[in-house]
Amino acid sequence: MATYEFHCQKCDLNFELMFSFGKYQKKTKPIRCPNCNSTRVVRRISYFEARTSKKS
Repeated sequence: MATYEFHCQKCDLNFELMFSFGKYQKKTKPIRCPNCNSTRVVRRISYFEARTSKKS
């Protein structure tokens, strides 16, 4: 599962949703804002950090 960040252009809310990679790629319904139910939602660029147990 991956966390995707979104921004509602109507009410200015930032929110996160979790999807599997395949389900996000195959989504057929538009993403809706949980606050105002608008479909004027854009995906935000997310920052992440990856750590491994081995030193490079």
